[in-house]
Amino acid sequence: MAWRGHLSRSVKELRFLYCQTSPASLPAREFVHRNYKDLKTLNPKLPILIRETSGVEPQLWARYDMGVERYVRLEGLTEPEINKALEELVKAGGIS
Repeated sequence: MAWRGHLSRSVKELRFLYCQTSPASLPAREFVHRNYKDLKTLNPKLPILIRETSGVEPQLWARYDMGVERYVRLEGLTEPEINKALEELVKAGGIS
């Protein structure tokens, strides 16, 4: 998981969107709770935004250079699958 330390090389911003109470958002909430500190420690200058909105589907957005954005729906994904989705978004930005 060395790619976690290189997020800021390819990604300019990460945004997690999820509902505070929805069961569909539970894995996303747990992922953020368990991984935020590690991600922020490894990438201190990378903005990692957490957006809690009632009724929203859980999503992970990545913003790259030139304002390009990509996102992944997190509904139905387990915590390891969310980690894999994050890795794929990082690779899409140019870091392998």
